Amino acid sequence: MASPDNGSQVPAGTIAGSMSAYKRRIRRIRIAGILAALLLSIPLFLYEFSEEKTQLEHVNDTGVLRIITFNGPTTYYKNGYGESGFEYELARAFADSLGVSLEVVVADQFSEIIPEVLARRVDFAAAGLTITEERNQHGMFTEPYQAIKQQVVYRSGTRRPKSSAGLVGRQIVVTSGSSHVDRLSKLKSEHPELDWQESDTETPETLLIKVWNNEIELTLADSNIISVVRQFHPQLHTAFSLPPDDKLAWMFGRSNDTSLLDAANAFLAEIRNNGWLDSLLDKYYGPSSQFNYVNTTRFLERIENRLPEFEDMFRRAAEDTGLDWRLLAAQAYQESHWDADAVSPTGVRGMMMLTRGTAKRMKIENRRDPEQSIKGGSRYLRLLHDDLPVRITQPDRIWLALAAYNVGRGHLEDARILAQKDGASPDVWLDVQRYLPLLSNPEWHQQTKYGYARGYEPVQYVNRVRGYYEILSWYDDNRKDTVNVINEIELPAL
Repeated sequence: MASPDNGSQVPAGTIAGSMSAYKRRIRRIRIAGILAALLLSIPLFLYEFSEEKTQLEHVNDTGVLRIITFNGPTTYYKNGYGESGFEYELARAFADSLGVSLEVVVADQFSEIIPEVLARRVDFAAAGLTITEERNQHGMFTEPYQAIKQQVVYRSGTRRPKSSAGLVGRQIVVTSGSSHVDRLSKLKSEHPELDWQESDTETPETLLIKVWNNEIELTLADSNIISVVRQFHPQLHTAFSLPPDDKLAWMFGRSNDTSLLDAANAFLAEIRNNGWLDSLLDKYYGPSSQFNYVNTTRFLERIENRLPEFEDMFRRAAEDTGLDWRLLAAQAYQESHWDADAVSPTGVRGMMMLTRGTAKRMKIENRRDPEQSIKGGSRYLRLLHDDLPVRITQPDRIWLALAAYNVGRGHLEDARILAQKDGASPDVWLDVQRYLPLLSNPEWHQQTKYGYARGYEPVQYVNRVRGYYEILSWYDDNRKDTVNVINEIELPAL
């Protein structure tokens, strides 16, 4: 047997042991390499984690605030003047405060809104959402910006339910995914036989119109929506409210990152403190608060029967002055109900009820000529509008000008001075209208330059013009769809 080169024999076990040690050494080297790689990656991971942007930073970096809403009179809609709606204006103001643009996503169905928020495809919902326990479990809400009531709505001429027990056996339709479904579900525990239908395709506004049109018996809707829709469908009536009152807020997806939510709350607190929120609420809901069934039904009828004779005159006056023809027509209706021969006990007369002195100043020869009266009245309103301090912005500027048209520039200025002395704003109609009625009180009017005035009259005057203007704007934007509305009006006997 031949001998090995080194002249000695190596046992088999020694070779196996060497191989095991080699493998263990290789494993140790591999583990050390993995650990080293991990250690090297930790700073990079921590760096990347630390560089993750907050929601607010993301909005600021992209320059876009993305909201979701739905079409409705209190949320978002487009008219001849562009985008509008309470929720839209509120969200746009927030975007402006951040220095970014606003992108609006309009949900096809109300039930799509919350899922889009929770999926983080939008920054938040600005859709008049009620804060509920269930929604709070999945999302986060800002501080509320408006309080409303849920109300049962029926049409005049049909049987009115007097209480929640009266809802049993009635045809009730509500919007799917709405807080109205939650309220009905709670009522069902008290009234097990209560039943209702839920619609994916109908909004609260369209359901109200279906009630008006006798297509359904009853619906539930929020009081703010009802007040707006009822201006144009005055046969709608509220049967009763379902307690408790609700609060509306913007909804965000639940997250540990509250940077954008915090910014929204800070914005809402600021506009609440500086009065802008009240002004916005007044802009959209002030006219509806002046709702009067008789006045509204009569006005809608006269839009159809009287306005066509004078509409071109209002349009020409608008071209001459730069004012909205619908505003001029609304003012003329408040003045004379579009009666060119109207005469007041004080001697003012014509379509725009001009005094002799105002007519002479505006170079109007015949106050009973409707074209001349409209021209003179619109020019005088424009003069009052332009005479106000340049710092006053719209819409307060036009409301103050209308007040001056009614009560006189001197008395308006007295009320503005009283407001300023009392710490209120002399440039905001919402504030000034609180001081105008004081001009009839000796305790107050003795402090003024121009003295006594029936200061409650210009307040009523402006608010009624605003209401007529709102209705006329709606009519003008929806002319093709309003014929049936006019034909369905039930006019009370005079």
